[in-house]
Amino acid sequence: MTTETKTDVQFTPILLGSDFNVYGMARSFYELYGKPVKAFASIQLAPTRFTKVVDLELIDGFDEDPVWIESMREIKKCYADHDEPVILIGCGDGYAELISKHKAELSDTFVCPYIDFDLLKQLNNKENFYKICDQYNLPYPKTSIVTKQMHDEGGRIEQPFDYPVALKPANSVEWLDVHFEGRKKAFRIQSREEFDRIVDLAYTNGYKSDFILQDFIPGDDSNMRVLNAYVDQNHHVKMMCLGHPLLEDPSPSAIGNYVAILPEYNQAVYDQIQAFLEAIQFTGYANFDMKYDSRDQTFKLFEINLRQGRSSFFVTLNGYNLADWVVQDYVTGQLENQETVYGNRDESKRQLWLGVPARVFKKYARDNEEKAIAVDLINRKQFGTTFAYSKDMNPKRWLLNKWMNHIYAKNFDRYFAENKGRTIEKVFLLF
Repeated sequence: MTTETKTDVQFTPILLGSDFNVYGMARSFYELYGKPVKAFASIQLAPTRFTKVVDLELIDGFDEDPVWIESMREIKKCYADHDEPVILIGCGDGYAELISKHKAELSDTFVCPYIDFDLLKQLNNKENFYKICDQYNLPYPKTSIVTKQMHDEGGRIEQPFDYPVALKPANSVEWLDVHFEGRKKAFRIQSREEFDRIVDLAYTNGYKSDFILQDFIPGDDSNMRVLNAYVDQNHHVKMMCLGHPLLEDPSPSAIGNYVAILPEYNQAVYDQIQAFLEAIQFTGYANFDMKYDSRDQTFKLFEINLRQGRSSFFVTLNGYNLADWVVQDYVTGQLENQETVYGNRDESKRQLWLGVPARVFKKYARDNEEKAIAVDLINRKQFGTTFAYSKDMNPKRWLLNKWMNHIYAKNFDRYFAENKGRTIEKVFLLF
């Protein structure tokens, strides 16, 4: 993919984090403006190693208050005299929450394209998000709530659904600090015994918030959809890009992370989500996960992420550069009078996004019509990844890419049958 470099727009982006999300946004900025992007994080992660695209500065404890806001006050001093806008983008749930929480204090120096903290807390918590879904007639899986009090009372926690069931923490930020053997980002529970064991381990290892217990929507990864949107400062949706995930990471700590996305167009989904975002007066980037339920032919929402996702570079890859929307909104002012862009109408221009080697995708993705389309795109070289960027490749980064792909292949071999509930019937190694 080629992008015309812009040199006449003056602004400074600052990213928070060091993961794939950060690199995807930095790469999007770099493709447009040809300059490395400053980033701050608490730890160094692989995606931002050995790169000229990200200028990363590490600050111990930067991922939570009080270190975060104290550090941001010092960072503010460095940018206080900048004539050009300085855009602050959090590339993770925790960072997005911190920016929103302290937006009033930061906004005299930084552009903070985030909703107010009260609304963020409603949307960030899955339990509260589903209550909002009820208000706006948005479908979501049948849901029951499990609380710490239910566990502590020692009785049998009733659950109204047949197994398997889905179990996920309502507070995804708090869940990051909870650790025990068998911990996963989300669980597909197969039995009563497993349900009791996981709930007990979570609450005895420090988790305090609720769990979301859900009816498991039948179907594999290819029934999922992901939608990215940008909403301008006037609360108007300006870009929507729908993706059709075909494969997810089976590793316990990464379940739910997409590793293959085929761009898709669905105006009905676009209209439904646009109406919702504008009704709640959203601002900034939004990322929705949903799954198609063949039982009633609806797409049921799982969650909204108040940021770009780790796989959201698929938006840039398909021609809707993620970085450009916030620049047009807050720097050039060009976005205000533009019509909403609904992504992926033109099938001939679609690009498959991969987060794993093509051979891993071909081996593990379920055989269906969409996989055949994806394989054809691979064969026609209409695909790309977040990490492998020709303008940012060097021997160390090339070796790191090879090592990461090796680890992905090992993890699929080890965890796929266990965590995805099926074995591989065919092995595609000769494409």
